[in-house]
Amino acid sequence: MRDRTKGAGANPLRRDADRTRTRMHAAFALICLLAIVVGLALGRAAWTDGNRVAENTARHRHSVTATTVSETTYRAGDEPNSRPVSMATATWNYPAQRRHTETIPVPGGARNGDTVPVWVDDSGRETTAPPGRAEVALNAVAVGTGALAGIVLVGGALVAARLRIVDARSARAWESEWSGVEPLWSGRLRPGQGAGDD
Repeated sequence: MRDRTKGAGANPLRRDADRTRTRMHAAFALICLLAIVVGLALGRAAWTDGNRVAENTARHRHSVTATTVSETTYRAGDEPNSRPVSMATATWNYPAQRRHTETIPVPGGARNGDTVPVWVDDSGRETTAPPGRAEVALNAVAVGTGALAGIVLVGGALVAARLRIVDARSARAWESEWSGVEPLWSGRLRPGQGAGDD
């Protein structure tokens, strides 16, 4: 066997494959550290952009009070397993001189003549509420976590693939070296070796 020691005091039993495994584990630790940094950076960027979009959207969304002018009906939800949505025709003024009448979602059990809050855009048409801080935060966490998980999974897969190659090479090298040592160690003859051959 060739000498695999490197430097003073190095372990003579430590093989090249062992050093490669150590480097791969260190590389995976660095990948995890990189994933944390990238995840935090992308999460922060998503938080900043989300707040900017939410503020811009909030400037063009207005909460008004609408009055229902019909009884509540129910419409199937958007998803196959979602609950039915209660709807009613309602009327409101926005801008102040412009009257709107639309069928909008209302709380369950709303009756004709009840008042309900509704979000409208600059032209007075019914729309969704602007994103809140919780929604922006949830999106930022999802972006950061997704980036972190993606980097760790891809890096982990590459490291695992490299370790499999190292293990396969190590096993082949071990078999080759053992085939040279084992007959002498065990006293058994090698193929093609006669009694008295050395």
